[in-house]
Amino acid sequence: MDMLKLSDDVGGKRAMNRIRNRNAILVAARECFRENGYDNSTIRDMVRRTGLAAGTFYNYFSSKQDIFAALLTDFLSHLNEDMSRYRRSASTTRDFIYFAYLALYSATARDPVIYELAHQNQRALRDLFGSDILGLAMLSLEEDVRDAIARGLLPDLDQEYLCAAFFGVAYDISTLVARRAHQEPDRAQQEAEKAARFCTDLFLGGLPAMAELSSQG
Repeated sequence: MDMLKLSDDVGGKRAMNRIRNRNAILVAARECFRENGYDNSTIRDMVRRTGLAAGTFYNYFSSKQDIFAALLTDFLSHLNEDMSRYRRSASTTRDFIYFAYLALYSATARDPVIYELAHQNQRALRDLFGSDILGLAMLSLEEDVRDAIARGLLPDLDQEYLCAAFFGVAYDISTLVARRAHQEPDRAQQEAEKAARFCTDLFLGGLPAMAELSSQG
C-alpha cells in the first residue's frame, strides 16, 4: 500500500471535513441571528442546529463575536470585490453608478440578516474592524471615483464631497433594502435592482447641472 497516498487522502478528507463543519456552524449562526437576533442567540443554539458535538464548535470559533466577524468578513470581501470590478469595467456614467449600487444592494438583499446585524451593532463593528458597515463596504470608492473622473465618466467635481454623497445615499437606502428584503425575501433581488435604478437616476439628474455650474466658476 502506498502510505504517502493514504496520508494525502486522509489529510484531504480532514480538510474537507473542517470546511464542512465550519460552514455548518456559520449557516446555523446566520439562522439563529435571523430568528432570535444577535443578543438572544447562544452558541448552544447554533451547535444544536448543526448536529455537531458541543466541543467541536471551539475548534473553529472562540466566541459568538468570532462568528459575527467571520460572517461579516465574508460579506464584505465579496461585496468589495464585486463593487470594484463593476466600477472599473464601466464604460458609461450610468454603468459606473448603477452597477456600484447594484453590487451593494444585491449583497444586502441576499444576506439582509448580516447587513442588519452590522447596522444595529455599530460599536461591536468598530471594535472588530475600526469602522462601520458602509465605511468598510466603500473602502475602494475614492480610488474608483478618481479613476472614473480621469476616464471622463464623472465630472471633475470635489471628490470628497462626491464620495460623501455616494456614501450618504447608500447608507440609508441599503438599510431600507435590507428591511424590505427581510420582509419579502422572494422580492429581494427585485428590490435591489429598483433601489439601484433609483440612485442612478438621482445622480444622473444632478451631475450634469453640477458640472455646468462648476464650469461657470
